[in-house]
Amino acid sequence: MNNQKEIIIAVEQVKKYFKEVKAVDGIDLKIHAGEYVALLGPNGAGKTTLVEMIEGIQQPNHGKISIKGKNWKHHQDELHRIIGLSLQETRFIDKLSVLETLNLFAGFYGLSKGKVSEILDLVNLEEKKKTWVVNLSGGQRQRLALGIALLNDPEILLLDEPTTGLDPTARREVWDILMKLKNERNTTMILTTHYMEEASYLCEKIVIMHSGKILAQGTLDELLSKHVKGEAIDFALDRSISKDDLPKTEKVIKIDYDEDNLNGEIIVEDLVSYLPKFLDVVKQNNLNLTSLECRKMTLDDLFISMTGRHLND
Repeated sequence: MNNQKEIIIAVEQVKKYFKEVKAVDGIDLKIHAGEYVALLGPNGAGKTTLVEMIEGIQQPNHGKISIKGKNWKHHQDELHRIIGLSLQETRFIDKLSVLETLNLFAGFYGLSKGKVSEILDLVNLEEKKKTWVVNLSGGQRQRLALGIALLNDPEILLLDEPTTGLDPTARREVWDILMKLKNERNTTMILTTHYMEEASYLCEKIVIMHSGKILAQGTLDELLSKHVKGEAIDFALDRSISKDDLPKTEKVIKIDYDEDNLNGEIIVEDLVSYLPKFLDVVKQNNLNLTSLECRKMTLDDLFISMTGRHLND
């Protein structure tokens, strides 16, 4: 389906170096109209630098970026009109109210009070419109920042870790706003994040970055089916068992067991057929499980398999 849609953003062999640091190291990426794309990776992966080049804040050392076939050098004013930005942290004037802040930014676009009212409703800040910005919670400040990014009805929304540091409830409130935009408008979005759940919940396309490069990209199902096989059993025991005593069948992909910490992980092709064998071994050795989790493989498993690190490291 995406092949039939217009390519909104094209990144071609883009590199950005800071002295010896290869922040972005030869990236190719195409984003289609209406697509929600997550740039997923740990701190230092190059996500923010890539987005800042797409925003026009930084210039590549090599390669090119085009937005709707245009570049920042020759079409700056036009591109500013179609892009909305929300950064990881936005600084406001503390002693302005929410309404005054939105009116201030709306004035830059020559927008009406009706538009400000629409944004207040969209980001669920109507009840806080007379509150000084300094008195807002972290989640409310991020919703205000998102509201400002949406004032000009942008075709493209660029969000740099907009929910970092928020509690789960505040994070979910931001997600709900973004899903509403996805369902009701044809907004194209790039979201940088190191939250697996956020990437998989909001975005149909996930781009995994590490050390300035793209390791893999695709839908969640495509990534997991191509790069990570099987299902996982994570467990902990009250006493040690030899790794050799754990059941081995042709369905076992990998067994990791830490005899010192009494915990382990078994990756299997078929969880339903393997789990009874595992429980039988636990019983036969008079052991007790202090924890047991059976789960599908995740993006973090994929990232570990590619880099040896967790996404949140």
